[in-house]
Amino acid sequence: MSSNSNSTNRESVHLAVYDTLADWEPGHATAQLARAGYEIRTVGPTREPVRSVGGLCIQPDLALDDVRPSDASLLILPGADLWDAGDDLAPFASKAREFLDAGVPVAAICGATAGLAREGLLDDRDHTSAVSFYLAATGYGGGERYVEADAVTDGGLVTAGPTEPVAFAREILRLLHVYDDEAVDAWYRLFHDSDPEAYAVLEKAGVL
Repeated sequence: MSSNSNSTNRESVHLAVYDTLADWEPGHATAQLARAGYEIRTVGPTREPVRSVGGLCIQPDLALDDVRPSDASLLILPGADLWDAGDDLAPFASKAREFLDAGVPVAAICGATAGLAREGLLDDRDHTSAVSFYLAATGYGGGERYVEADAVTDGGLVTAGPTEPVAFAREILRLLHVYDDEAVDAWYRLFHDSDPEAYAVLEKAGVL
């Protein structure tokens, strides 16, 4: 069970939200973190509502300019069409740099990995994404650090491709030490592989 679940001061995880947000990508992570006692706070470009690619209207809790690394345990950057449609989301990549420089981890999936590549944050960290040539198209200098894997954690940064929301969540749960390794592995086997034997491990760990 998470060490945070019995805390009176809930740790906060910041979830970036913006127009064309890929709904399916952060859901496993945020749901499990919330169940473990974390407070999920949404961060938009402003406090104005945004609409996901699935049509969900989201009212951000915070505007990006008001976000400080000291107020969060993690910043999650989901994918969105806007990451590849111009510089509208570049401020979120800059904020990711601020978090990493402060020693606060960041998790980026899908198009957000390209945003971080443009920001130079993948040049000196092992990372992954949808495919290597997707990131290569950004002109970044980290191609030799690209790893063919479902998700990668290095230097306080989690990266994953758009088809790996469960692996993305797995890495986040490990990085924040939400559960022990055995429970995280069982959680992944349950939600990724539909392994019924994982239930017993999770029940014993108090996760379910």
